[in-house]
Amino acid sequence: MKAVQVPKAHELQIIEQEAPNIKHGDDVLVKVKRVGICGSDMHIYHGTNPLATYPRVVGHEVAGEVVKVGSSVEHLKTGDHVVVEPINYCGKCYACRKGRPNVCEKLSVFGVHEDGGMREFIVLPEKQLHAVDKELDWDEVVLAEPYTIGAQAVWRGNVEKGDTVLIQGCGPIGICILKLAKVAGATVYMTDLNEERLAFAKASGADEVINAGNESVKERIFELTSNEGANVVIDAVCLPSTVELSIDVVSPAGSVVILGFDERPSAIPQLPITKKEITIVGSRLQTNQFGKVVGLLNSGELKSGGLITHKFSLDQVKEAFAFVENNPDKVRKALIVFE
Repeated sequence: MKAVQVPKAHELQIIEQEAPNIKHGDDVLVKVKRVGICGSDMHIYHGTNPLATYPRVVGHEVAGEVVKVGSSVEHLKTGDHVVVEPINYCGKCYACRKGRPNVCEKLSVFGVHEDGGMREFIVLPEKQLHAVDKELDWDEVVLAEPYTIGAQAVWRGNVEKGDTVLIQGCGPIGICILKLAKVAGATVYMTDLNEERLAFAKASGADEVINAGNESVKERIFELTSNEGANVVIDAVCLPSTVELSIDVVSPAGSVVILGFDERPSAIPQLPITKKEITIVGSRLQTNQFGKVVGLLNSGELKSGGLITHKFSLDQVKEAFAFVENNPDKVRKALIVFE
């Protein structure tokens, strides 16, 4: 079978691999149908993902059809359409015991620490696969994983109906956060430097958008919230400056959610954190969000609405990565189509 491998930074190749087989009772063999190209895939390609190891078959946004199931599989059957939950964890460490396997001390992420889904067939344990409505288009269900990132950020921020939420960044993850925050019943403001992304955010349900290059985000947020500040600030840009701004514009008793991996320090004074009693949390991957997201997909409450802008065949994968790399302002989400 064909697979897409990054042998080392700045190299990408289509290789031939032996097709995987079921080895354990809970194994499920899946024929891959769609794989999304994520920012983390691009970071692995560029050599800027500090958590990845090489060589690596990339891809963790995966949808496919069940071909065969192991003897102890209980909830899936041949022909089911599934999406991949791309985390494997020990179940025993402190994080796992606290119900947070997404930060397990032995966490293994599909497509990062272990070979991922950008190949014709995969085998995974049943617990990492979730059935979706067969009537849904593959292009819709492949977005389940990025939606769970949005759902996790909303959960970590404890977003509730009536809250005001500021999302910094209108990229694909920012849009996924927006969709889940609106499901939660929040009023959502979004920032970016790109007018096209801001327009898409507005069309996707943002109540207000702010061009951070043209006006003061701080002044605008206080204006929109009658000087209260945003109840939840979710930073999907995660530069030192945006983290600092998050602390400035969050309301008393509010929450700041940080999604980034930038290792540069932010200059954050203690006073506003204590004075406003702010909750500052990280948000990584997801935990227990797939059930919610699959339910929203099945009901039609979550739809891509233009989030997917480009599709490429497996044989065009080099062109796909080059296009995503060279056209960041044109690409929201690109897919590799396996047919």
